[in-house]
Amino acid sequence: MSNKSAHQPPRWADRFLEWYCRSEILEDLQGDLYEHFERNTISKGKRKARQIYCLDVLNFFRPYTIKKFKIVNNLTSFIMFKNYFKTSVRSIARNKLFSAINVIGLAVSMSIGLLMIAFISEVFSFDKFHKDGDRVYRVNNIYQEQQEDPTPFATTSIIMSDRIKESIPGVESQVLMTRGFGGDAKLDEKIIPISGLWATEGFNDVFSFEILQGNPETMLSEPNSIVLTDETAKKIFGDTDPMNQTFILGKEDLYTVTGIIKKPPFNSHFTFQALGSYITYTNQNRKGERGENWYNAWNNMWMNYVYVKLAPNTDVNDVNQRLLALGEKESEKYEHITITSELQPLYGMMAGPDLSNNIGVSIGGAVIWVLAGFTLVVLLSAGFNYTNLSIARSLKRAKEVGVRKVVGATKRQVFNQFITEATIISVIALVFAYLIFMFIKPHFLGLDPSIERSLQLEITPILFLYFFIFALAVGLLAGFVPAMFLSKLKTVQALKNAGSTKLFSKVNMRKVLIVIQFTLSMAFIISASIAYTQFKYALNFDLGFKTENVLNIELQNNDWQKIETAFASIPEVQMISKSAMIPSVGSTYLVDMKYNNDSTELFYNTIDENYIDLMDHEIIAGAHFTKKSSESEESEVILNEETLKRFNLGTPNEAIGKQVEIDENNLTIIGVVRDFHYDKLDQGIKSFGFRNRSNSFYYVNLKLNSSDLPATMAKIENAWNEVDPVHKLQAQFYDENIESAYSEYVIMGTIVGFLAVLTVSIAALGLLGMAVYTAETRMKEISIRKVLGATEGSLVSLLTRGFMWLLVISAALAIPLTYLLFEQQILNDIENRATIGVLELFTGVLIIFAIGILTIGSQVRRAAKANPAQTLRSE
Repeated sequence: MSNKSAHQPPRWADRFLEWYCRSEILEDLQGDLYEHFERNTISKGKRKARQIYCLDVLNFFRPYTIKKFKIVNNLTSFIMFKNYFKTSVRSIARNKLFSAINVIGLAVSMSIGLLMIAFISEVFSFDKFHKDGDRVYRVNNIYQEQQEDPTPFATTSIIMSDRIKESIPGVESQVLMTRGFGGDAKLDEKIIPISGLWATEGFNDVFSFEILQGNPETMLSEPNSIVLTDETAKKIFGDTDPMNQTFILGKEDLYTVTGIIKKPPFNSHFTFQALGSYITYTNQNRKGERGENWYNAWNNMWMNYVYVKLAPNTDVNDVNQRLLALGEKESEKYEHITITSELQPLYGMMAGPDLSNNIGVSIGGAVIWVLAGFTLVVLLSAGFNYTNLSIARSLKRAKEVGVRKVVGATKRQVFNQFITEATIISVIALVFAYLIFMFIKPHFLGLDPSIERSLQLEITPILFLYFFIFALAVGLLAGFVPAMFLSKLKTVQALKNAGSTKLFSKVNMRKVLIVIQFTLSMAFIISASIAYTQFKYALNFDLGFKTENVLNIELQNNDWQKIETAFASIPEVQMISKSAMIPSVGSTYLVDMKYNNDSTELFYNTIDENYIDLMDHEIIAGAHFTKKSSESEESEVILNEETLKRFNLGTPNEAIGKQVEIDENNLTIIGVVRDFHYDKLDQGIKSFGFRNRSNSFYYVNLKLNSSDLPATMAKIENAWNEVDPVHKLQAQFYDENIESAYSEYVIMGTIVGFLAVLTVSIAALGLLGMAVYTAETRMKEISIRKVLGATEGSLVSLLTRGFMWLLVISAALAIPLTYLLFEQQILNDIENRATIGVLELFTGVLIIFAIGILTIGSQVRRAAKANPAQTLRSE
């Protein structure tokens, strides 16, 4: 074909020619037309030449130039597919047992796949409603103390917002938010508890929550301005227009409603009932208890969130490098800590890492990968089942293949036949899988309150499409190996025996797949057993204090003196104390501590004079706190043994009376408490102190002695309602707090245990199919052996021996692999954990062997009991 000139013929005509013209004449014909087009362009002009070119292309649309279109081929393909479909349906109906085993196995595994598809689809739909959300990022802090590992936080400092404005180019808009806004909204006689965030004016520039009323640019600009969600506004004002209305929030603060925002959708990674103008927070806290220096401190990073929207085409890596340099510079003023920052994309919040101080619930990328891995394993198990049974039946199907090839079927047509059959089985399994999915969905959501709060797993039309595509993919993948295996059989081999074909030199494919299946099944059971053991170990671990019969009650901003007085009148309440938080469940408070020019961070809890006795902590030197008035200033501290070692404060008795600086206050050591586990068990003993500040209590702790617990709880609830009829009693026994803290072990054990049941069930179905097949194909051998005098027991032993060796090989693989996985990876970084014992390792083995013996033995025994005369009569 000649090169095209600068003047081009109409593109549509050129493409039309290429579409219809036969390939063997296209080059010459198109070259001639181009030459003719160039001559006409020179002699008649470009416009006329283009018209002639179009006419020529149409004129050459003649029988001798037109391609042989594939209509006939397509029709043939349709007829062949119809034939594949009919043959597949007949084969499925003819082999009912094997088809049922495959359908059930695939349905069970596919139900987990459907759950995973719905799960991932919903997780990655979060925050997609925000305009320009791909340009929105959160500034996360990375906190590192001395030689400790760095800890990522979702929070940052208040001053970060100013530093970004001053030194980080490419930021189009930003918002600073702080937790803790809210309280009781009071209007006339109505009291409504609300919670939310403090937010700067840039909130509506960064986020795209639907604004129903108010000016988005100014609604958060004035002091004591509040923006309500439509749901919250209706609770407070009913049907009255809330705009510019005022009400009291908290104790005495009067707020004016300056905007109404539609309630955040379920797929928002953070929610709120109200937003308070940040200037209000600044006015209240800049001159607060800890002063302006703390307000603007780089390490005041525990409650604040900064989100930025980058300008188009801004290099995220460049912004991260500037943030890193900024953090290193700001951290120079601190001796033992480094706080740097990095951006996290908005669309990655839900599926990102589970950061400390997250503003909302995060599923975590690791969880998604683990669940996806488990799902893949279950699907592989069912896929192996299909492959295994299909290849096992290859002796019978091989003759079918041989006949097809004799009458002219190609390798591709044979391959398509068996792929079609696998896909039909997969689509049938999809129906049952969907029913199983609908059954297990509420149980999955109910595994943990955080899952239920963050996910709904609603079924949408697009999900049905995903499910169908998934079923087709499963069918194609499950049927690929058997289809490839059978399509490659040579005609002579197919008409003789295909059952001896090897995957490797001396290893039968069926045996390999059985070993893989049962290795996975045993590994799941062992994993579930180890997780349960770790949970029981955590519950029974000696924390260094007593938690029995201790009820922790949230004060919910109530006067602790009134609450204490109300509970003191209940006879079953033996002791009452107050504290700022609940230790040993993962919550931590920390503060700077200095002594003799040395400093570190001190974990602490604020308590009253009764707490140490109520919790049965051991004072090894000094004394408890004494009762003080609510106006008394903090002057004393009780430290643990680890803190004394850290600061070289001497023996417990020598430390009494020494002064240390904590939170810029000089405090006297009045007591030393024996070390206990303040944090969760995956952390070791750390420097810790008890402080005594009457304005920092958030919990009341009750020591109960009751023979009728429900009646006692009713008394406690009545006493609470007398003091606070607005807020519901939030009470939980300490042991329940501990259980909740280690719920990940329960969740992991539940999920892995459930998957273990599924994989074992699928493997048992496969084993049943193999046992049935073995019994059917060896009936002649069994009958001859019986005629020659073999007993039923010897026959059962003969036919089950091979399967039992496969289970032994599976156990030999599963036990060390699972042990190494937990010992060197999953549990490696946990400070205090249970050792993995023989019982945990061999539980799965015993269960699998029991199932294997029952499954195989029942079928083989039935075959051994058959009358040899009837079997051999037809031979």
